[in-house]
Amino acid sequence: MNTKQISISDYNYELPDERIAKFPVTPRDHSQLLVYDKGKIADDHFYNLADHLPKGSLMVFNNTKVIQARILFRKATGALIEIFLLEPYEPADYEQMFVTRGSCSWLCMVGNLKKWKEDVLTRELETEDGTWRITANRGPLIGTSYRIDFTWEPLTSHFSPLTFAEILDAVGQLPIPPYLNRETQQSDLTTYQTVYSKIKGSVAAPTAGLHFTPQVLASLDQHGIDREELTLHVGAGTFKPVKSQTMEGHEMHTEHVCVRRQTLEKLLAHQCQAIAVGTTSVRTLESLYYMGLKVMADDRLTEEQLHVEQWEPYELPDSTQHPSRQQVCDAIQALLSWLDAHELEALHASTQIIIAPGYEFKIVAQLVTNFHQPQSTLLLLVSAFTQGHWHEIYNHALSHDYRFLSYGDSSLLTP
Repeated sequence: MNTKQISISDYNYELPDERIAKFPVTPRDHSQLLVYDKGKIADDHFYNLADHLPKGSLMVFNNTKVIQARILFRKATGALIEIFLLEPYEPADYEQMFVTRGSCSWLCMVGNLKKWKEDVLTRELETEDGTWRITANRGPLIGTSYRIDFTWEPLTSHFSPLTFAEILDAVGQLPIPPYLNRETQQSDLTTYQTVYSKIKGSVAAPTAGLHFTPQVLASLDQHGIDREELTLHVGAGTFKPVKSQTMEGHEMHTEHVCVRRQTLEKLLAHQCQAIAVGTTSVRTLESLYYMGLKVMADDRLTEEQLHVEQWEPYELPDSTQHPSRQQVCDAIQALLSWLDAHELEALHASTQIIIAPGYEFKIVAQLVTNFHQPQSTLLLLVSAFTQGHWHEIYNHALSHDYRFLSYGDSSLLTP
């Protein structure tokens, strides 16, 4: 199959608005679970997930945490300007960004841009200790995003400096998906985060993980399921529609990943196969193979040079596109050796990988995921994983009252 020539119109289906879940079920692990296993479909509830997984397998979670990425400024004219944080610019490292004090820069989308000319936006923040002034200055257009320079300072001199994380917690709003067609509510601060979220950086939740509760995690442990975490910060590009007729004209967004040494060791202990929780975990795990190939070819590469390009997996020789299990593990071992050589405890890299029909999965053996939008790259990934059987799965979900998208129900897919 020529993946570049896939027509996105072939991945359309009718999704009535009433099937889009506006809020999650309570408790969250009582969502429905569609179990697709080698062509057979069954219905269950998410709290029984462990019953459908092979004992001794490895399940990998994305532990990213959604930040309150929407910041509103009101001009003296009354015009409301929304700044939507996309990616740290200076400092570029996520961890450094959230502990920085006084100033920083982000790449952002800007709402009501025509009302914001050259002037500096300001707003005040009241804290227990007093008042802070926050300013936003619009920089140049970089790609499709604007660089926005933020500064914040106390209006009196005795305050201890606030971190940018504290600024966001105080003035930012959680960016729930636009298709929910509602304002963010207080409940979203809890329900739009996974119970295992740890590392701040996403502007959208890895929604497959929203169904997990401490009870479900405990049941996985009782069933002998090994658990491991990685980090991929989900960008706004996850909602980017495919506007081109064929996939060749669609540019995938780049996302930053962090994979610890322990995760690579766990993969090797499990013959480099895993159950992925969510499409973000899939993209990270599958990207590891191609990063491993790079360091096998040249172990002097930097983390930046390990970036996986969108079409890279489809342009490699057949021998690397259809590897044996040992060849996959060799690539993961090469990454582990590269970390050793560079005295690093974690791999920080990026991926632009697109997974669509024609792709052969190297590491992911099972997938926990929600039901995705029509004509989306996420639906293409599901089609690739189920070897084209997404129609049957989605028709069953629609005819059996499953709830769709971020706050909707879940599925466990085994090709």
